[in-house]
Amino acid sequence: MRHCSVQVRGLLTRDELDRYNALIAVGHFLETEKRYDHVAVVQKEIDILILPAIERLKEKGRQRDRDTEEYLARKAQMQAELEAALRDDEDEE
Repeated sequence: MRHCSVQVRGLLTRDELDRYNALIAVGHFLETEKRYDHVAVVQKEIDILILPAIERLKEKGRQRDRDTEEYLARKAQMQAELEAALRDDEDEE
């Protein structure tokens, strides 16, 4: 059985996580019984189950990128305002 990443697992809802853990347990049991034909079906169910959490992880990344872009724009604006204020102070003297 292939586990999903810790990041994805952390974004599963309680119901999704309970189902994920149950499917993993079933998959491990099937592996010990050497029923690999059924293991593939269980793995496919797990892969489908984690898709919403993968999307949530992608959205978190996109939000982080937007936040970084906004921060850099504000930083550039503040730097420009500071430089303008310093030039104004030099002109007054």
